[in-house]
Amino acid sequence: MIKALLGDYPVTHAFRSGAIRSPRLEFDFADVKLPQQAFKRVVRELEFDFAELALVTYLLAKAHGKPYRLLPAVVTARFQHPYLVCLAKNRFKPKDLEGKRIGQRSYSVTTAAWIRGMLAEEGVDLSAIRWVTFEDPHVAEFRDPPNVERAPSGKEMIAMLLSGEIEAAIAGEIPKDERIVPVFGDPAPWKQKHRAIQVNHMVVVRREMPSGISDEIYDLLSQSRKAAGNPEMNPFGLEENRRNLEVAIDYVYRQGLIPKHYAVDDLFG
Repeated sequence: MIKALLGDYPVTHAFRSGAIRSPRLEFDFADVKLPQQAFKRVVRELEFDFAELALVTYLLAKAHGKPYRLLPAVVTARFQHPYLVCLAKNRFKPKDLEGKRIGQRSYSVTTAAWIRGMLAEEGVDLSAIRWVTFEDPHVAEFRDPPNVERAPSGKEMIAMLLSGEIEAAIAGEIPKDERIVPVFGDPAPWKQKHRAIQVNHMVVVRREMPSGISDEIYDLLSQSRKAAGNPEMNPFGLEENRRNLEVAIDYVYRQGLIPKHYAVDDLFG
C-alpha cells in the first residue's frame, strides 16, 4: 500500500477518483480537504511515499536533506500577478512597496517566492520591505530573514490590509472587494520574457522508491492528465518543464532560500 497525498483537480481527477487504476499498485490517499494542509506532514514527518508538494517547499526540503525526489508532473500552476494586492485608493506600483509592510501566509510559500522574484526584477529592494507572516514554514529547518515578523495572533491578512495595518498582501485567492486591486498587470509580458509558466505544485516520491514503481505512478498521472485533455498549464515531462524549473530555481536561489543554484536534473535524483 502506497501512502499518498494528492489533490482532486481536473488533471488528477481520473487517478484520484479511481477511474484510472494500476493492476498492481494500491494507494492510501490522505483524507484532507486541501493537500497544502498536509505539506508539513510530507516534509516534517516524512509520512508519504508519493505526494503533491509545492515547488518551493520541495526545493527547501531538498536543501535540508529530506528524502524525496521530483517527478516531472505539474498538478497546479498559475501566473501570480493578480495575487499581490493593495488598496485601490493607493494604487501602488512595485517600486512604491519599498519601506512598506506586506502580508503573506508564510515567507517560504511558493506564491510569495514567485511574487518576490517578480518584485526584484522590477528593481525592488526586498530587504527594504517588512514581511508580515501568519504561519510557520512547511520545512521546520528554514529560518525567515530578519525583515520578517509574525502578525499578532488572531489577525487576518485582508482585514489588516483594509485597516491599514499592512500596505499590501500576497493573497491566497484574489479578493472580491472593489476596495482592493492588484499591484501587477497582465502576466503576458512576463511569460514572453521568461518563456515559462509559474509552477505551484508538482509531485514527489521517496528517493529510495524503485524506479519501476515511480514510473508507474508517473504513467497513472499522465493517463489522468490525458483524460482531462492535456491542459497546457499542467505540463508533464522533464524537457517540457526544464525552463519552468530553471526560472523557479533562479528566483528561489537569488532570494537566499536555498544555499546552491541546483541544476534542473539534480531535482530528479
